Amino acid sequence: MTTPAFCQQNHWVTRFAPSPTGPLHLGHIAAAFFARRHADHGGQFLLRIEDIDTVRCRETFIQEALDDLAWTGLHWEKEVLRQSERMPLYQETLDTLRLKGLVYPCFCTRADVAREAAAAFSAPHHTPDGSLLYPGTCRLLDDAERARRIAAGMPYALRLDVQKALDRLGTPSLSYHELGRGPVTCHPGLFGDVVLARKDIPASYHLCVTHDDAAQGVTLVTRGEELRDVTAIHRLLQELMKWPEPVYAFHPLLVDSAGKKLSKRDGALSIRAMRESGMSPEEVRKAAGVTL
Repeated sequence: MTTPAFCQQNHWVTRFAPSPTGPLHLGHIAAAFFARRHADHGGQFLLRIEDIDTVRCRETFIQEALDDLAWTGLHWEKEVLRQSERMPLYQETLDTLRLKGLVYPCFCTRADVAREAAAAFSAPHHTPDGSLLYPGTCRLLDDAERARRIAAGMPYALRLDVQKALDRLGTPSLSYHELGRGPVTCHPGLFGDVVLARKDIPASYHLCVTHDDAAQGVTLVTRGEELRDVTAIHRLLQELMKWPEPVYAFHPLLVDSAGKKLSKRDGALSIRAMRESGMSPEEVRKAAGVTL
């Protein structure tokens, strides 16, 4: 991989893209200002709402997030982009990959995947992010059987045939450019055939985030260390779709007193609760490790 041409300039276009499945906490504030700082000195900072999960996302969380971010002193350029309004665009990407023969319907449930993985491997195989490695069961189905199952109304997800995609590109590995570090080799094949769409969520995180970073002209993707490995899948999609290649910068995660990552699921104290307790924006920023 060649170093992206824009690596030499400081006018980064960055973004913060929360998922509105709960209130914002200090980890969100730290991540948002990390992205904002890199857009200073002539760049642009964008805000995107990743609300593709129609089951867990709530409108009230979106409005509270916008209010909380502004209250902490965060400002962004341009209109806020909402992924829930962009489903036809994601479908176009899926259609393109389908025409290339790079996606296939998978009829396996999570229980099926666990059972089939146990039968396929002598020991459980996991992807770098800890997920169970899909053994490719439905990849082996012929077109007639796929059509029969779809006609019968069987629910299915769409998976990316990662090995076929890499063969098309003519390489077993890719690389990305990390700010301050340089080229980093990554291996999309370690993730197996990732899901790009489900019945309940018509487009996956991998597809949407990569699509929108390209569409919004993001030149520096800032994200937490826990997303470093999945950058391999995003680089693969960028190459397949001939989307521009951004630079990446990773930030450490905020943790609690037990060393566990702050999360909405585990009830991390919300910014709204801090505000209601009387904390000032300066105090909240300080608690998040942010200095202006």
